[in-house]
Amino acid sequence: MKPPKLFPMFLKLSARPCLVVGAGTIAESKIPSLLETGARVRVVAPEATAQVRSWAASKNIEWHQRPFQPADLEGMFLVVAATSSTELHESIYKEATQRGVLCNIVDVPSLCDFYYPSVVQRGALQIAISTAGQSPALAQRLRKQLEDQFGPEYEDWLAQLGDARDRLRSTNLDAEERRGLLHENASEEAFEAFLQRRRQSKPSD
Repeated sequence: MKPPKLFPMFLKLSARPCLVVGAGTIAESKIPSLLETGARVRVVAPEATAQVRSWAASKNIEWHQRPFQPADLEGMFLVVAATSSTELHESIYKEATQRGVLCNIVDVPSLCDFYYPSVVQRGALQIAISTAGQSPALAQRLRKQLEDQFGPEYEDWLAQLGDARDRLRSTNLDAEERRGLLHENASEEAFEAFLQRRRQSKPSD
């Protein structure tokens, strides 16, 4: 079957309520990226890993120690489910669809409105890779290649580009001239000059 055409986007989840059903090792692995965005994470599961219990104890998440109930979806922005029950997964997807809640049933592409991509993170720079659930292994390999291509230095360079953009926006330059300078600042030549300055600033052994 041909995979569906996906709309690529980056979501702001700060303060948005997000539900995770299940609290085993797989469900646990889906929680940190939600927490990093500032999402309000609620976990529903009868049992939980030590890490999930720790997050709950420190008030980073809410943990409701019981089985899932359809009412758990009320007011949620999205739900991620990773349990051992296929029947429960199908029920969660059906209930979420009826309520307009975005749903991800881990490792079941047909029951997903969105996927967790493989991500290269360099400060504010994020490069996300998706295979529409067809080959997470390929997405992971491409991520490793991109991590080599886009090293940690991109975090500092992007921060400098952001500062330069803010300064340019406060000038009286016309829009076309400002756009040209922004593209010049982000050019390969500008990056090489940044690396040269970076090397020169490092103390010699």
